[in-house]
Amino acid sequence: MFATNTQDTAKQLLETVGLSTAEVPAKLAALAAMDARYLKDLKINVTNALEVATLSKKEANLLGLAVAVNEKLPALQQGFEQLAVATGATEKEIAEVVSCTSLMNANNVFYRFRHFVGKEFYNTAPAGIRMSIMANPVIGKEFFELVSLVVSALNGCEMCVTSHEAAVLQHGSEPQRILDAVRLGAVVKSLGVLL
Repeated sequence: MFATNTQDTAKQLLETVGLSTAEVPAKLAALAAMDARYLKDLKINVTNALEVATLSKKEANLLGLAVAVNEKLPALQQGFEQLAVATGATEKEIAEVVSCTSLMNANNVFYRFRHFVGKEFYNTAPAGIRMSIMANPVIGKEFFELVSLVVSALNGCEMCVTSHEAAVLQHGSEPQRILDAVRLGAVVKSLGVLL
């Protein structure tokens, strides 16, 4: 059995992202058993990232959902989906965030390839990837671009990150909102490593 304060921290961390505390995942339990100080840092990081002033609770939960989908974490996806619904997200908004994440995975691979190879033929040939979902997103253009940016940052596509960061700014966002969204993506990904 692990120490009460680290056990409580682990359970509070799971509750923060909508996960059941009935069974603590093995990696998280192992850190708690060693009374790892990192658990406290991670809980603070996750809580702070989800509660920034530049993102509504619904937006923060939808971004968390995008990270969970991108990182293939079904339990975390379910947790963030429930939190998103509880904070006002509709089924269409949830479906669009999932769709956006899928689309960005295709684009991130394609555009990283173009960037890595850097040959004129590949750079000028049509992408041939349908993206009609971007034309009139249910979640709004600015937030769609913000989700696209976070997923692209997670997937390490420089061209997509640059393009979506510029698009978010063009839609009237502030750099602090972008930074907060990317930080949220990074912190939720770090939690996913332990789930």
